[in-house]
Amino acid sequence: MKQDGGKLARMHELVTQLSQAARAYYQESRELMTNLQYDQLYDELLSLEAETGTVLSGSPTQQVGYEILSALPKEEHESPMLSLDKTKDEGALLGWLGAQRALLSWKLDGLTVVLSYRDGALQKAVTRGNGLQGEVITANARMFRNVPLRIPFQGELVLRGEALIRYSDFQKINESIPEAEAQYKNPRNLCSGSVRQLDPGVTRERAVYFNAFALVKAEGVDFRNSREAQFRFLAAMGFDVVEYVPVTAENLLQELHHFEARIAENDFPSDGLVLLLEDIAYGESLGATAKFPRNAIAFKWGDETRETVLREIEWSPSRTGLINPVAIFSPVELEGTTVSRASVHNVSILKALKLGVGDRITVYKANMIIPQIAENLTESGTSEIPAHCPVCGAETELHRENEIETLLCPNPDCVIKKIKRLALMTSRDALNIEGLSEATLEKLIAAGFIHEYADLFRLERYRAEIAALEGFGERSAEKLIAAAERARRTTMTRFVYALGIPGIGLQNAKMLNRHFRGSVERFRAAAEEELCEIEGIGEVLAHAIRVFLDDAEHARLMDALLQSLSLAEAEEDAGSVAAERFAGKTFVITGSITHFKNREALKEYIEARGGRAAGSVSAKTSYLINNDKESASSKNRRARELGIPVLSEEDFLKLAEGSESNADSDSE
Repeated sequence: MKQDGGKLARMHELVTQLSQAARAYYQESRELMTNLQYDQLYDELLSLEAETGTVLSGSPTQQVGYEILSALPKEEHESPMLSLDKTKDEGALLGWLGAQRALLSWKLDGLTVVLSYRDGALQKAVTRGNGLQGEVITANARMFRNVPLRIPFQGELVLRGEALIRYSDFQKINESIPEAEAQYKNPRNLCSGSVRQLDPGVTRERAVYFNAFALVKAEGVDFRNSREAQFRFLAAMGFDVVEYVPVTAENLLQELHHFEARIAENDFPSDGLVLLLEDIAYGESLGATAKFPRNAIAFKWGDETRETVLREIEWSPSRTGLINPVAIFSPVELEGTTVSRASVHNVSILKALKLGVGDRITVYKANMIIPQIAENLTESGTSEIPAHCPVCGAETELHRENEIETLLCPNPDCVIKKIKRLALMTSRDALNIEGLSEATLEKLIAAGFIHEYADLFRLERYRAEIAALEGFGERSAEKLIAAAERARRTTMTRFVYALGIPGIGLQNAKMLNRHFRGSVERFRAAAEEELCEIEGIGEVLAHAIRVFLDDAEHARLMDALLQSLSLAEAEEDAGSVAAERFAGKTFVITGSITHFKNREALKEYIEARGGRAAGSVSAKTSYLINNDKESASSKNRRARELGIPVLSEEDFLKLAEGSESNADSDSE
């Protein structure tokens, strides 16, 4: 059979593109293209393979998982871990099911992990890896928030599940990272990096959860040929099992639409559904292809896309010097909200999309959350890479690393870097100087009133000049100076976070505060070895802290700033009974708030007392806080189903004062 040279050339090109993108996504937790673009190219390759009858060596249609390159130990799986075939066609899904019974569940978007137990104890955890060989992450799995370390079953037990990070925790972690380019692109990438690394303390800090979705082995247990019986067994052992419903052809589409309606309110990342045959023996008798088992199939919803016009490429500098492209387009409605901008991430993606002002583009929300460009319909490719920094005018530099091109401003005195650093320092979780937005900081720096950190607390000397600035006045100047005065009294947690030490977010700052009991002097004098011993720090962060503290200019700036501050011992670290009031308790907040300034203030109150604020109700939730306790909201319904007390704010405050029994009885 004569082959079409053009089609084969295109297949070689697709194999290269897809393999590079998969390697970046799975192994290095970064993106070369959007998920939608990857799926489109993958489907094109699959179609060409079917048309030509040729499958090239290394084709991603024949591969599962990622290539193993990290320093973690490796181990072969007892049986291959295959991917799932997928469809976006409801009719095809019905045809696949036929007259069989099945379980319909979420297809979770995290990192697949295999857990092994023996004599009731967790013995081993291994990632899926390339499907044949995975990475041993047992120490990290012990840090997952909901993995039982011991179970009542004493025989050998092997199960599979998905490690994931919830959207609420993902957002919280990103909010602790001031520079946009350093923030994580999606929960899946963050989870992969959190699970597949060498410091279990990082895994603990990142709030990784595990949802079981398959039982591989349970020595000596008869499940009477039922997958649902296996799921119930795992739940009885203490595992969180992926949510599922039994279906037949009669109710499949109804339940599918029920799942779809809940996507927007989910706190966990999902990229579709899984349909798994209930009859174990029948499903296994179907066997598998080289890549897919035949007892299950994935259903992926088509992303809602809208066509619009690219109006501008905005180049956004950061405090680290990276200058990131952002697409500005005519506003469109997507998944219930209006969007008009999307990150293009880096120069490589900008070039790949061939973007230019005036192009007609289609946009969507990845996992119904994050705006992305799906396709450029006109591909003018007229966007120019700025030759000069849009802020300071210095000549920009293009950097290439691991096939990724980024744009950099090399000027150490670029004013945007100073503005971004000071914006972090004055932010709510740092020194919290109200009214000092980036725009205000820019005016004060340009006027010569602020040169370094300590100048934030020397504004009184420029009261008249500030009042005379455009957009100000005597009242505005007075409020700004008063806000700075209030911010003088702070805590070590806020101070350390405000410094912007690479890798040190708010949670790390809290751990450092707790360890050094509010003493900045002890913190600054601590050796790298002592820092390594602190929960959640580890060698890499300890080294980064020590390098920062040992820098002479950083030390000078800190000395000057500390002369303007009064550091109080943080309440959370005082060792009081109140500080541990909510230890081990998880709260979910919904509805309007009246006793606190906002939900964030209530979350801080909970965390200061040793508790945790989560985004969704689960079996691990201790209390749901809702002033409308009779609400028919999904969270209230879920709490009632699980027997979780619903507290008003008054109930909650009683609980905080120690009247737990009263609060519980009031909530019934």
